Amino acid sequence: MSIWGPEPRAHPRSLALPAPRGPIGERLFAALRREPEVGVRLASVDLPRSPLFDDDFQLALYVLYELHYARVAGVDERWEWNADLLAARVVLEETFERAIAEAAGEPEQCGPEEVAEQLQRLVAKDSGPPLSRYLETQGTIAEMVEHVIHRSAYQLKEADPHSWAIPRLSGAAKAALLEIQFDEYGEGRAERMHSSIFAATMAALGLDPGYGAYVPALPGITLATVNLMSFFGLHRRRRGALVGHLAAFEMTSSLPNRRYGNAWRRLGFGREVTAFYDEHVEADAVHESIAAWDLAGGLARAEPELVRDIQVGARALLGLEALWAGHLLACWQRGASSLLDEATAAPHTNWSASRATSPNRPDSAAAARWRSAPLRSTSRRAASSAPAAPTRSA
Repeated sequence: MSIWGPEPRAHPRSLALPAPRGPIGERLFAALRREPEVGVRLASVDLPRSPLFDDDFQLALYVLYELHYARVAGVDERWEWNADLLAARVVLEETFERAIAEAAGEPEQCGPEEVAEQLQRLVAKDSGPPLSRYLETQGTIAEMVEHVIHRSAYQLKEADPHSWAIPRLSGAAKAALLEIQFDEYGEGRAERMHSSIFAATMAALGLDPGYGAYVPALPGITLATVNLMSFFGLHRRRRGALVGHLAAFEMTSSLPNRRYGNAWRRLGFGREVTAFYDEHVEADAVHESIAAWDLAGGLARAEPELVRDIQVGARALLGLEALWAGHLLACWQRGASSLLDEATAAPHTNWSASRATSPNRPDSAAAARWRSAPLRSTSRRAASSAPAAPTRSA
């Protein structure tokens, strides 16, 4: 027992240590099961040349970041600040940071007063894969459920990665960030926190809303989109990128979430499932202006040396989201699951790829109709048939 008292029996945010997916995870997870005095090294492990899609790499980095967010079952919490483990994480982060820079590309030159307008232009010309439009018009229940499972890695802790920036900002930028985060955290009402609303959506679909329940089923590129936020958030030197990421996130959220809500309504589901998406249509429409002009613009004016990093953060978001959306659409086009393990992904509920016929069917009736049916569709439409949508896939 530590000086702080006995170990808690349960924790509301607890993550099961997943099975490793390769040599990186095997080395790190084996160490995490031991006492934190035991060192860990990655010097002899070959790192992937393309880490964004590497399942082993991204899962290992995700678990290391989760030590700062959650209780990892069976892992001594002193590992969070173990010097050897942090040194091993740096090895992964150096590779990850290079991949992020490549995905982001070189930003345009602009002054502090032009940052907000430049972000608006960047978002307007984004030509990422049309995931939200595809799901709105053609997506099956199976595909929508997979989309929810993918997003659970972030949505169940929504706003937390960006909150690392709060003590690292000041003045107008800090005030703008707090205004956005206050809404994200439900304006002081736990049941209205966006993470809580998303958990309720998962429960309404018969999915497990437990924190990290579907991490074993998530491919590397999905985990990379979450690791991107954690990387920016945990490094003060990348606070500009974190702000740029959040600004672009808010600026590209409202329309896709409207489409996802429409998709669920088309499939016969109601408020119990669509509440999360409808909430973001309204909230993020307001946040868009605050994020661009007050948050990103305010930080650029206060710290002009961060202008480039703000743009890199926004471009990195769009770049990784495009890769992730492309993965989902490519899998569905060939009739495959976009998840690693369907059995892990749907332990409680399977879903038919057929569509509900009544847009007004209540949630319980719509859900009941599709339980116990095959998860995967036997008939797929080509993803390329969906029209382009210049917005983040959300």
